[in-house]
Amino acid sequence: MSEQNLSSPKDAPVSRGRPKDPAKRLAILNAAKDLFLALGFTGTSMDAVAAKAGVSKLTVYSHFSDKETLFCAAIEAKCGSQMPEEMFTLDAGAPLSDRLQAIGEAFLDMLYHDDSLQLMRLISAVGAQDQTMANLFYEAGPVRTRSEMIRFLNRAVELGLMQVPDPERASEVFFGMLQGGCTHIQIIIGCAEPPSREEIAQHVTEVVRVFMRAYQSA
Repeated sequence: MSEQNLSSPKDAPVSRGRPKDPAKRLAILNAAKDLFLALGFTGTSMDAVAAKAGVSKLTVYSHFSDKETLFCAAIEAKCGSQMPEEMFTLDAGAPLSDRLQAIGEAFLDMLYHDDSLQLMRLISAVGAQDQTMANLFYEAGPVRTRSEMIRFLNRAVELGLMQVPDPERASEVFFGMLQGGCTHIQIIIGCAEPPSREEIAQHVTEVVRVFMRAYQSA
């Protein structure tokens, strides 16, 4: 084995026959999340992630090829835990308003979770100096959610439940109404507390009513 392979965990071969340990993967993702929130993307090293996760640096690289991949995976894991792909699945005969209600409530629960607020504030504070972090977050978080919503709306059109000439625009309308205006800004900058679960449910119900009136098939 060459000296380069010994000194570069990123390039070290991984046994194809050995399954990766899901517990170690989860520990790495949790450690990465904590460090990215505390130190930002630039300030977090793979060595620090390995130490906090209690694994070797080689183990980190065996799961995630580089820091960009690890950051995206941490964001996707967070989104996937609160808004899994199955949530955006629409079957024939499924109550459309119930599914939209579930998507809306899950979105706001995720948006106003402590981790999400901390990350948004961090990105707002360091985005100009740490553009990589902002770009990666946008692709792994908002773009993923929007893509799933577009898929959901296309399926609703296919089933004859909605008339949506521009699903991409409609997804922006839906999430835009959910976030609202001044209240969302106040929460992000710490001038107001996040809404309660009851308040979220009430707000989503109103958004779903307006959204369906605009796009539901006659």
